[in-house]
Amino acid sequence: MTGSLPDTVAYDPGFLQEVERASGVKASACFQCRKCSAGCPLTFAMDHYPDRVIRLVQLGLRREALASQSIWACAACETCLTRCPNEVDIPRLMDHLKQLALKEGVPLPPAEKNVAAMHRIFLANIRRWGRVHELGVMGQYKRHTRDLFSDIGLGWQMFRMGRLKILPSRVKGLREVRQMFSAPATRG
Repeated sequence: MTGSLPDTVAYDPGFLQEVERASGVKASACFQCRKCSAGCPLTFAMDHYPDRVIRLVQLGLRREALASQSIWACAACETCLTRCPNEVDIPRLMDHLKQLALKEGVPLPPAEKNVAAMHRIFLANIRRWGRVHELGVMGQYKRHTRDLFSDIGLGWQMFRMGRLKILPSRVKGLREVRQMFSAPATRG
């Protein structure tokens, strides 16, 4: 072993800086204490624990980070963020990696294709209406998965109880919401 990376690993020396600049997340602040992974309720569904995803970014392993099913399994519950001594915003990082994977056309693991579709549908819905229109999201997702009737009884109950509105509600500041989708990320 020579200490160099194997031929099958593509190293991108600018990946960490690119991710930090675009996401606003200081991934380089992670010193691998693993508190995020120890508290994450979804590690059972991940191929790499959250600290490992950060490490992939730090090491410039773009392809491995973007192809990870972990970025799609993250529920953005923020347990990791509350546990991080350096306040590395892992949910925000995972979301940025999802967007980057979609933009670059990274093949998704088969189990994650519907998650990616829901992600796109959800964000497109917010971009269009300024908030989530549940019936619209549900209809688009059902059309995408071609599973139109498996939970129609639940949908009908939600509609009867007023949980699903036929028309989306208007929001103030729709222009500002749309601007958020085109504005560069800043650390909040």
